[in-house]
Amino acid sequence: MYRVLRVVVLAGLALFTLVPLYVMVISSIKPLKDVQGPFTWWPSQVTLSPYVEMWRTVPLATYFVNSVIVALAATGCSTLIAVFAGYTVSRFRFAGRQPFLTTVLSTQMFPGILFLLPLFLIFANVDRVTGLQLINSREGLTLTYLTFSLPFAIWLLAGYFDSIPRELDEAAEVDGAGPLGALLRVVVPAARPGIVAVGIYAFMTAWGEVLFASVLTDKNTRTLAVGLQAYANQSNVFWNQVMAASLVVSVPVVLGFLVLQRYLVAGLTAGAVKS
Repeated sequence: MYRVLRVVVLAGLALFTLVPLYVMVISSIKPLKDVQGPFTWWPSQVTLSPYVEMWRTVPLATYFVNSVIVALAATGCSTLIAVFAGYTVSRFRFAGRQPFLTTVLSTQMFPGILFLLPLFLIFANVDRVTGLQLINSREGLTLTYLTFSLPFAIWLLAGYFDSIPRELDEAAEVDGAGPLGALLRVVVPAARPGIVAVGIYAFMTAWGEVLFASVLTDKNTRTLAVGLQAYANQSNVFWNQVMAASLVVSVPVVLGFLVLQRYLVAGLTAGAVKS
């Protein structure tokens, strides 16, 4: 009975996931009139024109470049800062260590929309006082995404570093390496799964975020998640191109997850347990 129930549940979950994906793929190869008409499980005419026209209807290439730059910048900065911060929290004892970890993790309890207006006002004041433009810029959006991914990244890596024996650090110091040398030469290679997990989390957070990107960007700095809205205008919605663009947008994340999934599982498991 348990096996039957497990098969039924897994089959239901698989259908729940695969049916929408199938509808996206089928809709992306239908002519627009077929998509706007009654739904059919198979297109009356197969066409790949939506995958060509989607680059012309909106500046999708520009949005794609913006998303890549912002996501990679947020991932790199978040991972680099989290490595040093997590190592410090894990290996050194200082006043306020536990409150710092608690505060870092507690920021994940608040909804993102709570920080939208304060961040916008801060960026506007920074622009007014220093002339540094953070609104409608990739730099401002990257800085915003750091506030999302960095707390969780620090907490996860601190837990992962706790799972690495301190004897490795001591052996490196005996060989003449200082704390920084021990981190870079010994601890970082041993913590590769945790670092990859943090990188994937930061990249996915930046790649698919919509709320802040819709407020803090303009037509020149818009990302893919927001740019997909441009396929809808006052007179029409190009649903086949929306489906095609959505599939193209998903490719980098899906490929990255498939390549690095073993590191992701190991990193999340070890980091969460020890924290």
